[in-house]
Amino acid sequence: MDIDILVGRINELARKNKAEGLTEEEAQERAKLREMYLGNVRRNFRQELDMIKWVDEEPGSDSKPH
Repeated sequence: MDIDILVGRINELARKNKAEGLTEEEAQERAKLREMYLGNVRRNFRQELDMIKWVDEEPGSDSKPH
């Protein structure tokens, strides 16, 4: 599911919940959509972390940490 559509539906359910409450089916849908969103965030964050390259200083260099 497209992330913009996913976030839009989550927000729609949040507004409805605040205004009048959700049915049991809508509450379950909201929980499922939130898990999908969080899974996407976690996956993207993991990809960013996996792309980090650690660089060690050369032995004997005089550079000081900032």
